[in-house]
Amino acid sequence: MIELYHNDMSTCSQKVRFALAEKELNWTGHHLNLRARDHQRPEYVKLNPNAVVPTLVDNGKVIIESTVINEYLADAYPEHPLRPADPHACVRMRLWTKQLDEGIHTATGTLSTGIAFRYQKLALPAEELDALINNVPDPAKRERTREDIIKGVDSRYFVDAVRRFYKLLGDFETALADNPWLAGNEFSLADIAYAPYMVRLEHLQIQILWEKRPHVATWFAHLKKRTGFKLALTERLDSSYLTLMEEKGKEVQPKIRALLA
Repeated sequence: MIELYHNDMSTCSQKVRFALAEKELNWTGHHLNLRARDHQRPEYVKLNPNAVVPTLVDNGKVIIESTVINEYLADAYPEHPLRPADPHACVRMRLWTKQLDEGIHTATGTLSTGIAFRYQKLALPAEELDALINNVPDPAKRERTREDIIKGVDSRYFVDAVRRFYKLLGDFETALADNPWLAGNEFSLADIAYAPYMVRLEHLQIQILWEKRPHVATWFAHLKKRTGFKLALTERLDSSYLTLMEEKGKEVQPKIRALLA
């Protein structure tokens, strides 16, 4: 039996749900309310010491970290392959997914919090907000979280986060000029991995990043048509988050455009 501890709007949870859907695997979900700090509760931290979602439990075996989870699913359940057959394409796939864990996911957190989610957190009682921040296990992530919440788009991390995504989407455009998918001719874990991040940018009203990148736009449109995309993302989106991201995203559009000018 596969169990997944996840959150509806978590990008990392979304990419694991996408892989599960593409694999046509049945699973039991345990939804964690991140605003209520479910992910920091002792019983969950025993499963995942990093106090983040998602966590996959497969027949009692615990797997953490979404990139690793998806690699595990590709290995453990070979039906409906999500790795390219060509070894060189498989290398390209891994180079894309590797980037997520080397800065892209962190940049997403800065954009999401700085533009929108900070308003939810600042509405918490002071002691709850302090607990939310102080219970982040990693000191560097804790400091970044604090600044992104308190300073928003004026956080010292914000400009670099925008520029990192601008470069990433430029790299996407180059890769997709000759291939329909990021790793080549085959849909793979790379496309699954980045789908939630594209959705997040869209919800934050930062489509400027690909408005002059037609290959990226075409690839994203193809992603949205996949059944796995609909099951993992579209059908599970929280409208309260979407309204906030749209409203606050439109407010910061001029700043984003100025940064990219």
